[in-house]
Amino acid sequence: MTADKKVQFVCFETTLDKEPFIKRWEQFNTSLNSNVDVTLQQSKNNGVFRYIAQHRFISGELKFVFSKEARTSRIAQAQIKTTQAGGYSILQGERLSDANANESKVFVFVTDPRVDLDVFKIISPASKLNIYEAYYENCRYAYILEYFVKTKDAEGLIQQLKLHDVSEVGIYQECNRVKNQKNNKEKDFYVWPT
Repeated sequence: MTADKKVQFVCFETTLDKEPFIKRWEQFNTSLNSNVDVTLQQSKNNGVFRYIAQHRFISGELKFVFSKEARTSRIAQAQIKTTQAGGYSILQGERLSDANANESKVFVFVTDPRVDLDVFKIISPASKLNIYEAYYENCRYAYILEYFVKTKDAEGLIQQLKLHDVSEVGIYQECNRVKNQKNNKEKDFYVWPT
């Protein structure tokens, strides 16, 4: 990742597991210049799945909205709550590749812009840490931290992080990757209902 790259985070909450969720997500994820580099992560807690989509782009190139394909069925579909966390610049990027098979990602969402980031940098010396800083004033969080950690050590890291001032924290597994997909088809823009 280079300094001029930005990341748009979109969070989803649903009862749909990976395969049915990805099918639904693929119907809605196409936006102007938003599918150049997207990673989708999944977390499960008490039968509810949370997904985080990371849309990476170069500054100024993204016009982020979801576009909706015409539905052919009137069958009720499972609800998917969508939260756009906003656009973030990369403050620190220690890990620029995908997670390995034996790794998980621990995402930490911090709302207080005055938080001491040095504390989070030394919590887990064996992991790699990416720190994303809010790029726009209307971002949901001040910082999003992304730890790459061995899966066996993820729960211990979560317990350490909960001792600090964080809004949300969770363990995620990568479940889908879209890279360099181009879609030139004209579509009606539609914001996915929450």
